[in-house]
Amino acid sequence: MFNSNVKSVLLYGAETWRTTKTTIRKVQTFINSCLRRVLKIRWPETISNADLWERTCQLPAEELIRKRRWGWIGHTLRKPSTNITRQALRWNPQGKRKRGRPRNTWRRDLEADTRKMGYTWSQIEKMAQDRGLWRAVVGGPYPDRSDGH
Repeated sequence: MFNSNVKSVLLYGAETWRTTKTTIRKVQTFINSCLRRVLKIRWPETISNADLWERTCQLPAEELIRKRRWGWIGHTLRKPSTNITRQALRWNPQGKRKRGRPRNTWRRDLEADTRKMGYTWSQIEKMAQDRGLWRAVVGGPYPDRSDGH
């Protein structure tokens, strides 16, 4: 019924987004308006967002961004330790940020998410080596696919 490519286009590059409440709210509002436009739902016939997501088989934007982020991290952690992308996960930039900039880095956000999940970073690195286990733990975009694709 609904093309999943629209979802991919709307969240392009979501792996590297900082998930602040404002950002998530803006993205979710945009996605909802696009879904309503695709389904041709106009003003008099309004439906709730939950009904909209159910009709289009969508998840909330925060959940989609979280899944994409952790899928990308698993992909990166399976690369060799000499890979520049993997080394960037451990990079700790020195110096001070400009006034008004947030102190949290993308890595600190990941570590906070890791603690919420109840794991340490070294456990996450080990789990990422097994794709099936990784998808079960972080709820990847295709958790039930076992054919190797």
